[in-house]
Amino acid sequence: KHWCPTISSVDFLGGRELRFEEDHRPTITFVVGEDEYKTEQSLPEFAAKHLGKEFRVHFVFSSEANKYDFPGLEAIDQADVLLISVRRRVLPPEQLERIRKFIAAGKPVVGIRTASHAFALRADMPAVAGTAGWPTFDPDVLGGHYTGHHGEGPAVTVTAAANAAGHPILEGVDLAQLTGRGSLYKTAPLAESAQPLLFGSIPDQPAEPLAWTNVNQHKGRVF
Repeated sequence: KHWCPTISSVDFLGGRELRFEEDHRPTITFVVGEDEYKTEQSLPEFAAKHLGKEFRVHFVFSSEANKYDFPGLEAIDQADVLLISVRRRVLPPEQLERIRKFIAAGKPVVGIRTASHAFALRADMPAVAGTAGWPTFDPDVLGGHYTGHHGEGPAVTVTAAANAAGHPILEGVDLAQLTGRGSLYKTAPLAESAQPLLFGSIPDQPAEPLAWTNVNQHKGRVF
């Protein structure tokens, strides 16, 4: 898979395509590379449906020839927001450095699902020559504490955190519609800088944070 261009503004501007210098929408760059959840399909559909009016959107996908390579990652240099949907990919050092530089600049990051272990191999996975990892990306950036997951099967009950009432991220969210049946991640405890928004629970186990905000060490805002 390869880098996709900006989602067009034609559909939102009566058929007239904006020139780049006219387009003042903030830019979101999605970095996508995982084998579990088909976000390479769902995220472009989501972006086209919900984001094109307000944002320029770029996608960077892992290479089909080498899943540890993300051609076109230089797109994040112009991004205002970085969204990460990556699972256990170590990167060429210059690509990982680009991500580190974006985060060190204090820019905002959104991470979903496996972003907690985006840039780290498991202990039983063979090393990949010519790559670098970031095994502490979760606590360093996201403010989480991923240590694995429960087994699949039990329905996950979703509840709002006690201090999350009125939070703009939860505006319009119907918690009654949020019942998960995937494996519940073990993400507690969150960093002191994080604010939990949603918790998930299964029978006979402690509740785990499902969604939260954070302000990382570079003052970057995180969801």
